[in-house]
Amino acid sequence: MTEVMPDLAIETRGLVKRYRNVDAVNGLSLSVPRGAVYALVGRNGSGKTTTIRMLLDLARPDAGTARVLGMGCHVERVAVLERVGYVSDRPLLGGWTGEQLVRFTEGFYPRWSDELVARYVRDFDIPMKQKFRNMSRGNQTKMWLLLALAQQPEVLILDEPTAGLDPVVTDQLLRVLVEDVASEGRTVFLSSHHLAEVERIADWVGMIDKGRLLLEAPMEELRAKFRRIQVAGVAEMAPAAAMRVRRSGGSTEYVVRDGAEEFVDALEREGATVLQSSPMNLSEIFLECLGAEGKEKE
Repeated sequence: MTEVMPDLAIETRGLVKRYRNVDAVNGLSLSVPRGAVYALVGRNGSGKTTTIRMLLDLARPDAGTARVLGMGCHVERVAVLERVGYVSDRPLLGGWTGEQLVRFTEGFYPRWSDELVARYVRDFDIPMKQKFRNMSRGNQTKMWLLLALAQQPEVLILDEPTAGLDPVVTDQLLRVLVEDVASEGRTVFLSSHHLAEVERIADWVGMIDKGRLLLEAPMEELRAKFRRIQVAGVAEMAPAAAMRVRRSGGSTEYVVRDGAEEFVDALEREGATVLQSSPMNLSEIFLECLGAEGKEKE
């Protein structure tokens, strides 16, 4: 019987995780397409790591469901882990050398590739005879990434993979994710608060703050929808479609989340002179979404 593969690599519905009286994750519903490079972005402490831990069954949700490759993360835990590679934000692999870690790990994964091990040892220049705990932070991350990539996972999950890395290692890691994983149609799910790096490689973005999802969309859709519109003069109008209105000096600036063309037309019908309508980068979009979230709670 042919296995029917789900359209989503990762799916959560109403996911909740509480620690004491704090909701680390609060009703989180994610839809991660197969083959996507999906970035879950947010500030430190926003719930990204807790979400990843529930996907790997390292933490149990208090409510909601989580599925990876169509399988329940808890009920089918072993099957999930056989097909998922993981790189932690705190790479702690003890006192073994890189060579010992490879020998220990390879027996758990049926698709393990010694050829890939040799390739990444060479490309990453990892000191394989050195104990993991004595490696630099950059080499520790590269060692953990090597172990994950050699599994040839269908889904690669990375928690803050560039934290503490220098720009050279960061660039190398990002290129590997695009050229060696995503190009083969496999899924990359990464958490990060480094939005400029995310914007380089992600084709889907989920924004999270205080355990709640602010938005989820393809990167190109975000770039197309969010616009910064500048109008000559200090306009008194504040259309409901504007996320933010800022009046300064001799101009007024609006930020809109959708329908920028219609918004500009409405301003011009009211007699406003529109100076420019410009796209926003991911960092700007995130800051505006955080601001809008704060206003909704006031």
